[in-house]
Amino acid sequence: MTASPLHLIANVFGREHQSLNGDWHAIVDPYENGYYDYRYEPLKNPYGSNEKPESPGDRIEYDFDASPTLKVPGDWNSQRPELGLYEGTIWYKTSFQARRSADRRQFLHFGAANYEALVYVNGKLLGKHVGGFTAFEFEVGDALVDGDNTVIVKVDDQRRKDGVPTVNTDWYNFGGLTRDVLLVSVPRTFVKDYFVQLEKGSLDRIGGWVLLDGPQAGKQQVSLRIPELGVDLKLETDASGRASFSVRPADHGAALELWSGEVPRRYSVEITGLGDRVEEKIGFRSITTQGADILLNGRPIFLRGISIHEQAPERPGRATSEADAKKLLGWAKELGCNFVRLAHYPHNPHTVRVAEELGLLVWSEVPVYWTIQWQNPDTYANAERQITEMVQRDKNRAAIILWSVSNETPISDARNAFLRKLIATVRGLDPTRLLTAALERHYAADELTHIVDDPLGSDLDVLGVNQYVGWYDGLPPKCDTVAWDVRYEKPLVFSELGGDAKAGHHGPADQRWTEEFQRDLYERQIRMMRKIRVWRGLSPWILTDFQSPRRSLPKIQEGYNRKGLVSDHGEKKQAFFVLQAFYRQLANDP
Repeated sequence: MTASPLHLIANVFGREHQSLNGDWHAIVDPYENGYYDYRYEPLKNPYGSNEKPESPGDRIEYDFDASPTLKVPGDWNSQRPELGLYEGTIWYKTSFQARRSADRRQFLHFGAANYEALVYVNGKLLGKHVGGFTAFEFEVGDALVDGDNTVIVKVDDQRRKDGVPTVNTDWYNFGGLTRDVLLVSVPRTFVKDYFVQLEKGSLDRIGGWVLLDGPQAGKQQVSLRIPELGVDLKLETDASGRASFSVRPADHGAALELWSGEVPRRYSVEITGLGDRVEEKIGFRSITTQGADILLNGRPIFLRGISIHEQAPERPGRATSEADAKKLLGWAKELGCNFVRLAHYPHNPHTVRVAEELGLLVWSEVPVYWTIQWQNPDTYANAERQITEMVQRDKNRAAIILWSVSNETPISDARNAFLRKLIATVRGLDPTRLLTAALERHYAADELTHIVDDPLGSDLDVLGVNQYVGWYDGLPPKCDTVAWDVRYEKPLVFSELGGDAKAGHHGPADQRWTEEFQRDLYERQIRMMRKIRVWRGLSPWILTDFQSPRRSLPKIQEGYNRKGLVSDHGEKKQAFFVLQAFYRQLANDP
């Protein structure tokens, strides 16, 4: 492999860039004929070389330009019926105009490609990325030519036993180039990254660092300005190009207004160095815990949430656009939420930014999900890379208050060791936010007492617990008799709960799959949870019905998980209004 993906450039949309979105030619290659020969060895001239016949006698058995197209960003499953359940390789190709530059550097940035991507520019293999939901980029300057250039990407979405996630999941495996593709241009030495947030434990001091990258990165002056706060700092980078800072706006005569759900205040932050300049709107808020309380800006907050999959609203396929994000998060706001759990992987950056604009707090997680290979060092390296890429991309988003390292992972020594290493990695990357995971719990002998004592709880700030009392665990009346024994004096957030209902399917409250059953379950769940002393939030499963091949019950599921409070056609079920009324009550009398 010629190169590995780079440390991400912060705020790529705030840089000079060219969008490569649009219709890309695509070749479906289930046998990977374009990469391997019959001895299962890599070809000397794979499809990425984009060879063309030079004479009538040449034998070249592919032609991108004669092949149909797929939209980027987008998943291939929802664009062509024959690709609905396809898992394997598809080759993508597009062309664009560019010029080589002696004083500029150019990077090819992918918002995400599910799951493994090999990237070629003008026939040159730039490198490989593994992971379906995190951004990656390669420097491409040496591979470009003046004029017409070609990008070819081999995308393989096959599920893998050693992958993150592993083979078994409960969501649709949408393949393809599912997020924006950009050609980013920056100076030879440029402001590559920065971290600008409230310092941990402070309500009035902003701290962080700036990182220059390039041949002149060391021992250079960098300017960091927040004009509305009167902040204008002159910093000097060390030999590695990094400069740290700490500033109290009050010392510059300005009162810092903190970001919150009620007032999602953000400030323009300007960073300049060696002729490069980047600007971004950043909010400042504090998130801590004290005993069983979660404190936002020093005050207790109850997380009125909902879980969300990256399922397109009111149509099949993956959510890909800012419009999709506004639709989904608009429903969450209508529900009365101040919090969303973005499950079970990092969502589109549009979603995180819209959440921040709307004042929605965010739980962000990586797909360390169910039973991955805990003792496989390659699997761990994959998980660590994905969580690093998640934090790198979104560390300046005030909306994100919780990094989650896993979901529903059975307890074992190997699992505990794996996740503790991951926790240590995240704390090193970002000490300002809280850490959580959807933990395991077990039953007491009476089978009515749920005990939360997962050993990982001692390493986390907030306890996430998924529970389905009344759906997978008995019927709704069981909620009336269940007790909870939480062995940690920490905030408890029920990260999942709920049950399925087909919109428009009605019947008595004891009949599964009806809206009445789901409504009764939510009413009883609310009464049950309110009895728990350390309960500080919930994110029921889930905002909208979402596609899942696991869910095949005729006339009810039909390929959809029906636990949504909103149907796949945008219909609000009865349980939506039960939760909405509860959230309104909490907002008025927390």
